[in-house]
Amino acid sequence: MNDRLMILPARESTAIRLVRVPDDFEKHEAFRYVTGLIASVEEKNAGYELEEIAAVLEDNGFEPVEFVLGPSLD
Repeated sequence: MNDRLMILPARESTAIRLVRVPDDFEKHEAFRYVTGLIASVEEKNAGYELEEIAAVLEDNGFEPVEFVLGPSLD
């Protein structure tokens, strides 16, 4: 099982996402790839919903992971 995870930070805590990175991606490659996927959704639809980004990520092998948001460290 792949234990490489990526946090997708957001201004609003309810929009933070955690995804499992597919095995065939290196760390920096995964970052650039996800950046491109998000940008493609934003370019196609300025009024996009988070679910659209989540669907594109899942379609490309980035599996969503349930998590509990803990208290702030700062």
